[in-house]
Formats: sequence, C-alpha cells, structure tokens
Amino acid sequence: MALLKKVNQILLLLLVLTVCAILYRKVHQVPLALRNETVDLENPEEMEEEIPVVICAAAGRMGAAVAAISSIYSNTEANVLFYIIGLKTTIPHIRKWIENSKLKEIKFKVVEFNPMVLKGKIRQDASRPELLQPLNFVRFYLPLLIQKHEKVIYLDDDVIVQGDIQELYNTKLAPGHAAAFSDDCDLPSTHEMVRSVGMQNTYMGFLDYRKQAIRDLGISPSTCSFNPGVIVGNMTEWKHQWITQQLEKWMRRNVEENLYSSTLGGGVATSPMLIVFHGKYSSINPMWHIRHLGWSPDARYSEHFLQEAKLLHWNGRYKPWDYPSVHTDLWENWFIPDPSGKFKLTRPDS
Repeated sequence: MALLKKVNQILLLLLVLTVCAILYRKVHQVPLALRNETVDLENPEEMEEEIPVVICAAAGRMGAAVAAISSIYSNTEANVLFYIIGLKTTIPHIRKWIENSKLKEIKFKVVEFNPMVLKGKIRQDASRPELLQPLNFVRFYLPLLIQKHEKVIYLDDDVIVQGDIQELYNTKLAPGHAAAFSDDCDLPSTHEMVRSVGMQNTYMGFLDYRKQAIRDLGISPSTCSFNPGVIVGNMTEWKHQWITQQLEKWMRRNVEENLYSSTLGGGVATSPMLIVFHGKYSSINPMWHIRHLGWSPDARYSEHFLQEAKLLHWNGRYKPWDYPSVHTDLWENWFIPDPSGKFKLTRPDS
C-alpha cells in the first residue's frame, strides 16, 4: 500500500512539473524571427534556380574549356553549375587545372563520356579528323549525361561569353520544341562575313542532295541551316521525342550511305541535327551566337560589333589558342594558364 502511495506521489510530481514547463514556454516564447538560433530553412542560394552549363574538355584544347568557363563565371551572378565532360584520360588534368586556379570557386561536376556508345555510328573521314573526336557528339546524349535538370545549356568549347548566362538560359522554347538554336541566316551583320569566306548557310552545304535518302526528306536545299554549337535544351521533350535515338539512326545511315561529310558544311555532328530538328526548334537571340570567327585568319568583324555581342564562337579551323587566328585578344582576356604547364598558347613569338 505504501509503495502504491509513493508511486502516485511521483506521478503527481511529474505531472506538476510538466504543466509548469508548458506554462513557462507559453509565457516566455520568443517569435521565431527574433531568436538567436539556426533556423532549419533552405539556404537562399540553394533555393535559387540552378543553371546547368555543359562544356567538353578535350585533350589538346583543354584551354578552350577553361576560357569559356572563366568568361561565363566572370559575367554572371547566377547560380551556375558547370558539367565538364571529358574522356577518362583527360579528366584528371581538367580537374587539377580548375582546383589550382582562380576557378576553384566554381560549382562543377566532371562527367566521363564513354566513346563506346559511338561504335559503328561514325564514318571515318580524313578531311577534318578533329570533327570525328568522340566529345564532338556529346550534345547528342545530353539527357543521359545530365539527368536531374529540365533545362540545359550546351556550349562548344571554342566560345567565350560576354553577357550574363542567365539571359541565354531564359530563352523561351515553344511547346513541343526540344531545343533552341541560332539560325545561320538570322543576323544581317554576319552575312558579309559568310560571303567573304565562302561559307554555307543552307542545308545544301551540309547534306548530299544527290542521295535519294536526303531528297526523300522533302527539305528544300535552300533552307537556312542552324549552328548547334550553342543549344538551350528541354530534356523532357528531348527524351519524349527520342531525339538521341533519331540522331543515332542518321549516324548509322551515314556510315552505310555517306549522306553527309566534313567536306561539306564542316561538321559531321551538325548534319544529323539539321535533319532531326528541321522545323521543330526555337530560336536563340542572334547576339547570343556570333560565330564564324574561326573560318579565316584574315576576315574580321568590327570591334564595335564584337563588343555588343553576348557570345563569340570561333567555329572553323582557326582557333584563338592557335596561330594564325583573329580576335585572339577577346578570347585571351578569359584564358587562365595551365598550372601544370602542359597546355600552351601558340603565338607568332612563341
């Protein structure tokens, strides 16, 4: 009996203490916003939308990727996540370059591209062997490499960005469009450059219209082409429309039938994209893809025009890290020397 009485007393005491604790908290409660303690909320930077930017880091031209990344990072306050795509042999080099330079503050992921996915899909072509490098086809496989993002920017490595990448990311894609590109006929200011160096800006320059398979597409040879060196992509639409599989189909057909080659428009990666995306893509602001800077060592744009451009692209043979080339000063502004000393610029006095 005495034991039961003692247990009841202890329970009563605990009840009294619990009530007192509740009353104390109600009386002394401080508004959450005034408490000097850590609040379990997302960091504002983490809440900001992430902008994924895909750039390849290829052996022999890794400095190009570094300059492109440097220019993007220096010209935006946006929350950019760089996806740097490389082959197994090149990944350690680019990682050390970034981690041992002023780019160590960037957010980035290094992704290995397996060239075996291209087996049986690339026709050997000796005229421009650099265009057959595996990383040139990374853009075909974006949803497989970048899986958690709805919208993605892909950039060729031979570009520099002078505008805020947020503006490019804000490019509107029409319903049902998996990508946005820049038309080769969209900017009158570039037409003189195109004519002066004899470049092609129509489908005839990329596809062999002597082949029945090309004529059966029903695409006029005078249709304006586009350049896939700058892409704003919708990964959901890309997967829904089986874009990667369609591109692979035309790669295989080219191996069998030689439907296009680098002797034409200068890009074996461009031609299948022109076929698959014909009439089904949105447009990028022309100032976000000023190209052809690498087509001639002599032809130049006006300095004023280049200063207004948001993105410059040295597509063609004459790259700004090599010699000869044009407008190299604009590119070199963003180049960061290789801490290992392996990559060196080629200059007349070097």
